[in-house]
Amino acid sequence: MQKAKHNPANGENGDDFSAIFAALGDPTRLAIFDRLSDGTPRSISVLSDDADMTRQAVTKHLRVLESAGLVQNHRVGRESHYTFCPDQLAQAREYLDQVAGRWDSALMRLKSFVEDDVS
Repeated sequence: MQKAKHNPANGENGDDFSAIFAALGDPTRLAIFDRLSDGTPRSISVLSDDADMTRQAVTKHLRVLESAGLVQNHRVGRESHYTFCPDQLAQAREYLDQVAGRWDSALMRLKSFVEDDVS
């Protein structure tokens, strides 16, 4: 059995945030996600009207966002309504804060090294 390689997009508890970053890396999905981030559930037809694209195109984007855990699908009669899921985004934010902290620490060590070397 092959040992899993370290993925820098994994958090300390093994969460893989690359799916979140990939989902939000597309401008169309980011716009749909932003539209849902106000907490109001919206149907595919409403989202497709807002985005000026077909329902099929919006559905494909919503599936990517859903598989990343960023939105949830709820059936309301014959329609699918999608809602914003803040939990995954909050976990990704915590991960980015950890990465930023490591970079800040590394830069401070470099600054200290350079200043000590100059003195």
